[in-house]
Amino acid sequence: MQPSPRFTLSATTLDAPDARELARFYQDLLGWQVREEEPDWVAIGPAGAGAGLSFQSEPAFTRPVWPSTPDGQQMMMHLDIEVDEPAPAVERAVALGAAVADLQPQDDVRVLLDPVGHPFCLWTRARGHA
Repeated sequence: MQPSPRFTLSATTLDAPDARELARFYQDLLGWQVREEEPDWVAIGPAGAGAGLSFQSEPAFTRPVWPSTPDGQQMMMHLDIEVDEPAPAVERAVALGAAVADLQPQDDVRVLLDPVGHPFCLWTRARGHA
């Protein structure tokens, strides 16, 4: 049997009408730095190592609809972002250009939409859980 090749997740890539604008939003939100940048593609990540996010300009981008509807552009994925305190985190995200989603299906998670409509969740780890 052949040994398994090594697989390392390096990034999740989000499409956007303008990769640089969406990268700037997440860079400001997460406090990350630009790792690589090309005319229609930007990669950001935390200082040092670890997986990051990439952004790709897509001229035919269609804003996702959340929650999903049968006839709307469905979200393909969403980001879960752990925060220390939900209220100030939501306030900061909104100040940077996010919108609070109309539907909030969980009391302990805030669903927001980034400036181009990708949903993301801000959540806090329950006290006493590692």
